[in-house]
Amino acid sequence: MKAVVTGAAGFAGYSLTEALLQKGYEVYAILRPNSEHNNRFSKSNNSLHLIECDCNDFDSIAEAVNTDCDVFYHLAWFGGRDDFVVQNNNIAYNLKAVESAKKLNCKRFVGIGSQAEYGVVSELIKEDRMPLPINAYGSAKVSAMYLSKRRCEQLGLEWVWGRIFSLYGDYEPSGRMLPDLLRKLSKNEEVKLSSCEQNWDYLHVKDAAEAIIALGENGRPGEIYNIANGDYKPLKDYVVEAKETLNSKSIIDFGTKANPFVSLQPDVSKIKEHTGWQPTIEFSKGIVSFVESINR
Repeated sequence: MKAVVTGAAGFAGYSLTEALLQKGYEVYAILRPNSEHNNRFSKSNNSLHLIECDCNDFDSIAEAVNTDCDVFYHLAWFGGRDDFVVQNNNIAYNLKAVESAKKLNCKRFVGIGSQAEYGVVSELIKEDRMPLPINAYGSAKVSAMYLSKRRCEQLGLEWVWGRIFSLYGDYEPSGRMLPDLLRKLSKNEEVKLSSCEQNWDYLHVKDAAEAIIALGENGRPGEIYNIANGDYKPLKDYVVEAKETLNSKSIIDFGTKANPFVSLQPDVSKIKEHTGWQPTIEFSKGIVSFVESINR
């Protein structure tokens, strides 16, 4: 089996690429030119082909790969939450990726969306919920979803969309809540947070990679799937568990209620039923491994 992965050196893309290689895939990893993240692929592997391609040229990926492939995973995405110019451009890059998937004679295109497509929700989040994004990022993801689906229909490509919720693990960017929390806890530093009353759902990035592959292999054409753990609970519970797991002496100051108050309660019954995928990495074990990696 041959797979193309855009954003292959990114947070989720790297784990996806590694998981595909472990399963015996030949992988064409599309990388951002001159990115320092490209050095993550330092080991020689005859099944891994590294291709630098600017996002503006995603419609020329087929010429660079130059062989028929089976599935195209599009993860590349850029820009800040309300960077309207870049988020709008991402929609175009997404459609260019679809065109390349067709040129490569791929059977299936798997696009990766986000929890941000749903917006602020307080109930159980199922895939048939109407998207109500609250920023440019979520809005662009929704637009890319609808447009890529329609273009795949026109081109005769199977289309599947996965909406990622809160991932953690190797190569998670700093500046996010969990990696910053774990760094402080591991150093016994004081931590200041919101009240952390909202429900949250953490999934290890390696489990997410397996879920994305499951969509490429067994997801049903035309369907949208939540990619999450499904074992949601108050964010405060995760914080306390992290402190206890790391035997931290940090003092944690829980402040006022977050605004906007985004509470994540994803339903993952659909992906489990359709593909057989199940998360396997417990949060306590996942954060120990993560702390070891960020403190190296």
